[in-house]
Amino acid sequence: MPRKKKKECKGIPGWLVSFGDLMSLLLTFFILLFSMGTISLEKFHMVIKGITESLGGRKIIHEEKILNTSNLEVEFPEMYLQLKKKRNKLHKDLNHLEQMLEKAGIDAEVEKHGTQVRFRLLTDRMFPPGSSTPYREVVPLILEVCKRLKETEFPVTIEGHTDNTPMVGKSNLELSAERALSVLKIFESCGYPDNLLSARGYGEYRPIAPNDTPENRSKNRRIEFVIDTSG
Repeated sequence: MPRKKKKECKGIPGWLVSFGDLMSLLLTFFILLFSMGTISLEKFHMVIKGITESLGGRKIIHEEKILNTSNLEVEFPEMYLQLKKKRNKLHKDLNHLEQMLEKAGIDAEVEKHGTQVRFRLLTDRMFPPGSSTPYREVVPLILEVCKRLKETEFPVTIEGHTDNTPMVGKSNLELSAERALSVLKIFESCGYPDNLLSARGYGEYRPIAPNDTPENRSKNRRIEFVIDTSG
């Protein structure tokens, strides 16, 4: 039986391979530490400012404050607790407005869809037939709606809707848009922020009831305040 030849060189021990991997990882780790050792104050300030604004902070953080203090006073008006208080106040105000308008003969209704709230007013007691100018006695009521909504400062879209009864001289789409703009101008006059207001007219194209009876057509003639409470 032939003899096995002896190896001229012994193989590398197994522990040495693991030790080499460990040293490579340590070297990489220290290189990363060294690369992060120099901090740009300008970039750090930009990062802190970005985080603050994304969380709803409004107070400007100055660079010297970062350098001289460890506790920063930052206002977060849009954080969850503040937002929850604003939503609760809005719902209370809408309930109050609903009762006030009902006493004035204007049918009102509140609908909630997630973070969107719809405050719906039927327009038969708000506008003369075919007109976009509200009755004189209705203007103070619209101003009261504006006053209540302005306290929470949520974005509001004013939507105009009609039934499908044909009109002479203008379309239902035009009438709905003119009524929405008329209400928007009243909101502007009471000081509601322009950047939080918008108006849309949908005519007869978004009914909430079939246009088959006078009662149902009356439900479709409406103004809706669409309030975005997402913050």
